[in-house]
Amino acid sequence: MPYEPPTHTVERSLRATSGARTVAGVDEVGRGAWAGPVTVCAAVTGLRRPPEGLTDSKLLTPKRRAELAPTLEKWVTAYGLGHASPQEIDDVGMTAALRLAATRALDMLPVRPDAVILDGKHDYLGPPWNVRTVIKGDQSCIAVAAASVIAKVHRDTMMAELGAESGQYADFAFGANAGYPSPVHRAVLEERGPTPHHRLSWAYLDALPRWQHLKKVRFSAEAAALESGGQLGFDF
Repeated sequence: MPYEPPTHTVERSLRATSGARTVAGVDEVGRGAWAGPVTVCAAVTGLRRPPEGLTDSKLLTPKRRAELAPTLEKWVTAYGLGHASPQEIDDVGMTAALRLAATRALDMLPVRPDAVILDGKHDYLGPPWNVRTVIKGDQSCIAVAAASVIAKVHRDTMMAELGAESGQYADFAFGANAGYPSPVHRAVLEERGPTPHHRLSWAYLDALPRWQHLKKVRFSAEAAALESGGQLGFDF
């Protein structure tokens, strides 16, 4: 379907209203997966014209994403990647894990950004970062769109390597499902149980009687609600 290309409108607004000179776009991938890390990319693009076809990674085919990501990595002024492991997600909950991953990504940038454009409506970063949340920012903001593609391709590559045919977890087909609950993933999980790369605090274990004893108790009702709502998503 036709789509409106992303722009620098929000970045220009932040420069005009807050004097921000360096603005980073931030997006995450892996929030709704059952296995693997949550990955965040922070990208700084300046106000240059982006490569043709840039948009939210979910609107691109896997082939087009893989082609575009190396171009974006050379085109951006800078980018940083941060991850929070399944164990960290289990220990601190998704909101705090997102904050960990995003902070790690931002800390990878050579210059601390004066402002951050964060995809979505929820500011999981908070102070001391100067954050502007933008719903569907991965479609409307150039820096966030670039971050979404880079994050998606890097995490997909990590999961594909984890699920390589010659590897211990080949049956889970992580290269195809990226840790999300595909039919193959569900079937193998029920038969073999979770791996060290699975999130053990999530609700999917409630439907696996053989493996329920491995479930970690959520540390708070707020975190439990977040995970039970997010784990049904398919973002691959």
